[in-house]
Amino acid sequence: MDQIQHKYVEVNGLKLHVAETGTGPAAVMFLHGFPEIWYSWRHQMIAVANAGYRAIAPDYRGYGLSDPPPEPENTSLLDFVHDMVALLDALDIPKVFLVGKDFGSPIAYLIALLYPKRISGVVTLGVPFMPPRPPTHHKGLPEGFYISRWKEPGRAEADFGRFDAKTVVRNIYILFSKSEIPIAGENKEIMDMVEPSTPLPPWFTDEDMATYGALYEKSGFQTALQVPYRSMHKHLDIPDPKVEVPAMLIMGEEDYVFKFPGIEDYIRSGEVKTYVPNLETIYVAEGTHFVQEQFPDQVNQLLLTFVSNRN
Repeated sequence: MDQIQHKYVEVNGLKLHVAETGTGPAAVMFLHGFPEIWYSWRHQMIAVANAGYRAIAPDYRGYGLSDPPPEPENTSLLDFVHDMVALLDALDIPKVFLVGKDFGSPIAYLIALLYPKRISGVVTLGVPFMPPRPPTHHKGLPEGFYISRWKEPGRAEADFGRFDAKTVVRNIYILFSKSEIPIAGENKEIMDMVEPSTPLPPWFTDEDMATYGALYEKSGFQTALQVPYRSMHKHLDIPDPKVEVPAMLIMGEEDYVFKFPGIEDYIRSGEVKTYVPNLETIYVAEGTHFVQEQFPDQVNQLLLTFVSNRN
């Protein structure tokens, strides 16, 4: 980790924390999901830098070591999009490869839709391109569905507030590492779904857990609950959304996202290519939602091949 440098860059009136390593004519920007942070990309950043590229992994506003937004309750995905483009400007990066995980996927794709000339290619993990409108794949899931619970003002705050930040992140990592969608029973909260004795996934160390815990202890969960969960309903008026740049989707075969109604067929049938015609989809055997941390060597190779073939 010593080769990763850290700095703060002022963007849209906020200081964003940026982890960076490597130099070279091509840059790769990594966009984390939840409950992740810049650190989620530690393996990929070093691999990209060692291959001769510049690797950048910011914490979004309100996440990790970045400043919180002035009004977290009004923050939207588009704020994150505009922050990332402004960050590229501040770092004097005219064109970039984007790598997005989880809700970093819609951020990456929105940047590619709104600023296509700035993007060399897009790689997403765990979440395919979805048209920029309120999601419909949640319909029909029970009341205890984790996103429904976290969208409800005050519900997650009360649930999470019973534990320290490290335990909250630990529990979510355990839940999201499974192949089933987290759905709590009628009289249970999401945090109650994990027994204290449940071990962490074998690829996630106590040191990793301590790093995540400290970063979320600093930031809290206010912005993280707002974006993505409480801002999903906002409609973005982008007629005929089509991403023309080269793209790759990496899905772990055991990723719980496949269990969302309609998602597996949307990906495997190739329907997603209606919106992303130049998409290649890779399935990682035994891979979970955290495939880049679980199988870093495999993901690194896929990523480097994609970048080198299009650079």
